[in-house]
Amino acid sequence: MRLIRGLHNLQRLASQPDSLFAKGCVATIGNFDGIHRGHQVIIDQVRDQARVHKVPSVVMVFEPQPREFFAGREAPPRLTRFREKVEMLLAHDVDIVVCLQFNSRLRNLSALEFIDQVMVQGLSVKHLVVGDDFRFGCDRAGDFRLLQEVGEDKGFAVEHTRTIRVKGERISSTRVRQALAENRLADAQELLGRPYAISGRVVYGRALGRELGVPTANIMLGGKKPAL
Repeated sequence: MRLIRGLHNLQRLASQPDSLFAKGCVATIGNFDGIHRGHQVIIDQVRDQARVHKVPSVVMVFEPQPREFFAGREAPPRLTRFREKVEMLLAHDVDIVVCLQFNSRLRNLSALEFIDQVMVQGLSVKHLVVGDDFRFGCDRAGDFRLLQEVGEDKGFAVEHTRTIRVKGERISSTRVRQALAENRLADAQELLGRPYAISGRVVYGRALGRELGVPTANIMLGGKKPAL
């Protein structure tokens, strides 16, 4: 799997004669926090369509996530750190992960500018798969209908995935966070399609647990607060 970080690197690679995107790609765009079952349907659809078209499968994500950019410390906790997200995408056989820095420049791109600079000039997208609630561009002005209209002119197809529901409600990262906050781990597992896990670097503590006969591990989680 190839990881491309930054819009400048994406556009530089796209301009090369032997570009990874010379024949186009099948892509999806979003936060994909948690890679829950709804996300997995989108990602698997991208992978399958890429195999049909014989082009790379691409998942585009953002760092920081848009809500973290706007809300700062008030943003909801993450379900997955960036590294964990990339590892999960690798497990789903994604060919390329593109990570764009979400900053003022990207935030101010209009929906049409985002399509032109990111999807067309950057990815040379041939087929785009999005969730049913996908919005993009400044003030979230872009939607599925706009993608369809512009896609007809720019030469790419767009499809959205069906809504995945559990117990009658749509699966979302918010539902997973709520389940974890309420200690409903079984519900979180059902939404994620796997047990919730936290990873980090093991660091030395005071070894008090060992003295009590219950050895423990201290894990440094990094800068993002976990959901549990």
